[in-house]
Amino acid sequence: MAADTSAGGYYPPVGFHFKVEFIGVGNDNDTRFQSVSGLTVEYDTESFKEGGENRYEHKLPVRTKYPDLSLKRGMLTDSDVINWCIKAFRDRQFDPVQISIMLLNEQHQPLKTWNVFNAWPKKWSVSDFNAQENTVVVETLDLCYSYFTVQ
Repeated sequence: MAADTSAGGYYPPVGFHFKVEFIGVGNDNDTRFQSVSGLTVEYDTESFKEGGENRYEHKLPVRTKYPDLSLKRGMLTDSDVINWCIKAFRDRQFDPVQISIMLLNEQHQPLKTWNVFNAWPKKWSVSDFNAQENTVVVETLDLCYSYFTVQ
């Protein structure tokens, strides 16, 4: 049965049901993250001043830029993705990968997929350890990438 998209019948998707897949790296546990940020694209611009026109400057698009992708999750003690990061940090062996970030519906099927290309680890951090708090250890992975597409 098709969803009713008439006025008042559309409900936007929820932002907490998603999956992250590192293509060629990782296992089933490596798809579970608590947050993803950095799926943003914007243009750098160049200003052009037209002679005789003093009311405004023309702004021309130059190139697109993509900020770092930031992934957070509860720390895994056996993670192929973190082993991939450690190879880069310790051995300076950079193997860029493709990442698929899928927003899922109620049946766990992708509604939208962001395909991130040529991702490589830029930073890996682990939350503070504190004996006075009862919190989960969270690891944050910041990745540089070339671009993404949306399906």
